Amino acid sequence: MCTAMKFNQCVLQDAAGSHDENKVWKWHIQDPASQRLTWNKPPKSVLVIKKIRDASLLQPFKELCMFLTEVKNMIVYVEKKVLEDPAISADENFGAITKKFCTFREDLDDISNRVDFIICLGGDGTLLYASSLFQESVPPVMAFHLGSLGFLTPFKFDTYQSQVTQIIEGNAAIVLRSRLKVRVLKENWEKKARLDENGVILTNRDIESSRKAAQYQVLNEVVVDRGPSSYLSNVDLFLDGHLITTVQGDGVIVSTPTGSTAYAVAAGASMIHPNVPAIMITPICPHSLSFRPIVVPAGVELKIMLSRGARNTAWVSFDGRKRQEICHGDSITITTSCFPVPSICFRDPVNDWFESLAQCLHWNVRKKQNYLSSEDEEF
Repeated sequence: MCTAMKFNQCVLQDAAGSHDENKVWKWHIQDPASQRLTWNKPPKSVLVIKKIRDASLLQPFKELCMFLTEVKNMIVYVEKKVLEDPAISADENFGAITKKFCTFREDLDDISNRVDFIICLGGDGTLLYASSLFQESVPPVMAFHLGSLGFLTPFKFDTYQSQVTQIIEGNAAIVLRSRLKVRVLKENWEKKARLDENGVILTNRDIESSRKAAQYQVLNEVVVDRGPSSYLSNVDLFLDGHLITTVQGDGVIVSTPTGSTAYAVAAGASMIHPNVPAIMITPICPHSLSFRPIVVPAGVELKIMLSRGARNTAWVSFDGRKRQEICHGDSITITTSCFPVPSICFRDPVNDWFESLAQCLHWNVRKKQNYLSSEDEEF
């Protein structure tokens, strides 16, 4: 799969004359609608992601899988725990179809080079889950709105056959949703036993430390909060190695443009179109009247650590998952990932985004002001 798109660039062009003084710089701005899905070769395999144990999704899931295998002759990948649902495993008629499936297990089986594109059935959480399955390159994702909010799921299931056929034929617009590459470095303090010359343990007081690292790809946001503690969260925020501020409050949200319409907007942040290369930093209930959300360039490196005088630890989560405690000496490094999520559009990136703002968040919805007639103007 490849996406045909133009990048922002400066172009040196000749003006009316040919002399150097007549040359001017012209800035080419990428048109988001120009990003199109194209296939180097026809897709043969598809990953179908379904929300676990949701009875309302059983029939759409079965219909879609039968269409993909029987009509389109595609190799269908399904997570093993989806097929372990009693409502699916007990269906003898559907059993013949499931035998053709390829199954995998999260965190155990690598399917990154086996899947041509992804179909999600559910809400926004299914798209976030699909992103978490791929730590590097992500196949194009087609998301059907069968959940609650549906901000990231533009397709309706009523006409799924024609819509899936269009995707297989490569007739679709696409938006590249940037992700965050997050590295958590933890101090692992261990007691080191001292031995005498005969090998007998004398003390258990000396301490040595080692560092453990974990890495995550995040589509929406990284949230650092105070956890169960009643004290203020107190964390230092670094940008490219420089301390820019100390967050004192309930915590801080570091989000992508896609995540700007999730937790961040509820905390008072602005909404950013997913084509904008940026990282948003939003405090959660800061104990300061002047601490407003900010937007920084996508190319910077952010680092979050507990402040030296912090009274308690902090907790971090990644797209609402993998929640863990952050102690003194631990660090969270955040940069923009080189592996975005190619999200297939229903129409195009601009129209889809504004449609979601209106339908899901009711952006700028109010009663229309009455028309003022000429007679009313006299008063």
